[in-house]
Amino acid sequence: MFFKSKEGKEKILSLYNQKLNELNIEYSEKLIETKFGVTNVIITGDTKNPPLVLIHGTGGCAPQILDSFPNLASKYCVYAIDVLAQPNKSAENRLDMKSLDYGKWLIEVIIKLRLKDVTLVGFSFGGFISLKALEFNETPTRQVFLIAPVYIVNGNPLVGLFKMFLPLKKFIKTNNQKYIKKVMNVLFSEYDDFALEFMSSTFQYCNMDFSPLPILSKNDANRIKTPITIFACEKDIMFPGKKMIKRAKRIFPSIEQVVLIEEAKHVPNSKDFKKIEDLIIDKNRH
Repeated sequence: MFFKSKEGKEKILSLYNQKLNELNIEYSEKLIETKFGVTNVIITGDTKNPPLVLIHGTGGCAPQILDSFPNLASKYCVYAIDVLAQPNKSAENRLDMKSLDYGKWLIEVIIKLRLKDVTLVGFSFGGFISLKALEFNETPTRQVFLIAPVYIVNGNPLVGLFKMFLPLKKFIKTNNQKYIKKVMNVLFSEYDDFALEFMSSTFQYCNMDFSPLPILSKNDANRIKTPITIFACEKDIMFPGKKMIKRAKRIFPSIEQVVLIEEAKHVPNSKDFKKIEDLIIDKNRH
């Protein structure tokens, strides 16, 4: 199971609901039955607006990614999806990263929501899911924005091991806050108390997947026709920005724009998220 205990799950869902309330937005929640497991979706914005599907990263949830993009709902109808087997309200089934299952799951959700001409926005692991969806079936998608996505390049595994995985393992073992703060400082350009509490609770109460992250092959990337915009973070130790941009330009024929976010770690700060958001809103006007 993904959650280690019933108490752990309750703790995470209470943080989830706290963040959702803090957003102070009008929204509806919808549970979608898929063959991979039930999927929770938060919908906000006018349904007459073009659809935008927003996908959070590992250890995240829909309210958190909505918090990073407060203005998308002014121009889009935003569907923020709780990824399977993450600290949120969707099913606990973990899918196989080597297969197309994450892509098949996302496309099934999009079809069941009856969406067409979708703008996909994926952060980190959400970027991986977006690319898997394009590999599987591009039909419902109009354009894709990837922010520090998994699946294009990986950083130096030794740096990752010492700066992230060892402190993380120590935190899981000891529950000592100084270790999780080390991890947060490596991953986040800035973070608040909520992010720290949510992340601590996630690694305390959930069975996280530490298996190696796959890399998209050049052949598979070559087949993608959907316009792609990539935001890469310069100081991201997991998916280094310059390395990512170089490979992305080489493998994707449909790349429309690449943006290097200078000085940003894996999770950009609120100013950088705002710039990303402005660009996504701007692309809606064309």
